Amino acid sequence: MTQNIKYLFLSFLFIAISCQQQPQKKEENIKPKLDEISTYYFIRHAEKDTTDTGNRNPALTEEGKERAQKWKGVFAEVDFDAVYSSDFIRTVETGKPTAESKGLKVQIYDHTKLNSDAFKKATKGKKVLVVGHTNTTPYFANAVFGEEIFKNDIDESQHGKLFIVQVNPNGENTIENLTIN
Repeated sequence: MTQNIKYLFLSFLFIAISCQQQPQKKEENIKPKLDEISTYYFIRHAEKDTTDTGNRNPALTEEGKERAQKWKGVFAEVDFDAVYSSDFIRTVETGKPTAESKGLKVQIYDHTKLNSDAFKKATKGKKVLVVGHTNTTPYFANAVFGEEIFKNDIDESQHGKLFIVQVNPNGENTIENLTIN
């Protein structure tokens, strides 16, 4: 009987110890604060007018203007903090409908000097739309992501590419490549 009581006591003691809650890590150490995560949406400009082959800064075609409006719809639920564009008519016209729908102005960046560190610092914790070109958009997305994922220009006929890059302070960055037509 004494043996049974000892066994029963040890069993309860073992159960009590094993049921004790383990200390939990602070949630802020596990997940980055939302206001520290930067999210970038990179798109190429919409269809440009190619009728004048000598014009290096053409405006959008009617189809391009429709696509710019379509992008505005795609981004309707995104609370952008900024909209950036290279200093070309076609890129500004692509970003402008989205910017205006958010009460923002299109900010110009120099597409020939893509300093991703300075850009990331200036846009830390923000949601940003960046409108670029076939030969800059994938590389700017790579630079902000911190790794070369995309190795080719966007095909000249493709205007619906969307690269979404999230930069997390914990280093767990993500990148997506979508086509929206």
